[in-house]
Amino acid sequence: MSGKMTKVPLPNGVTLDAMEVSVTESTERWSDITLEDGTVLRVKPNVLSVHRAIDKYDDDGNPLYVLKSAQVMMVSSTPPNLRKGGAGSKVQ
Repeated sequence: MSGKMTKVPLPNGVTLDAMEVSVTESTERWSDITLEDGTVLRVKPNVLSVHRAIDKYDDDGNPLYVLKSAQVMMVSSTPPNLRKGGAGSKVQ
């Protein structure tokens, strides 16, 4: 299980030495988010790659992993008054 060595940038500007780890299985399910205005959003991550940082561990001793992903989001449902041209809508 030897992966490609690479440098992985973190959001805080730190760059870590890491090894790419192949994903053998991924269940990327939709999460439904209901907003106060009645809109329902569906969100799902798409895993692009996973890297294990070299000699870096969390507080429990687990290896530190860096996940690169893309987020997919769609509007599942919207109340009619929020739709363009819908009943009670102010947007035409």
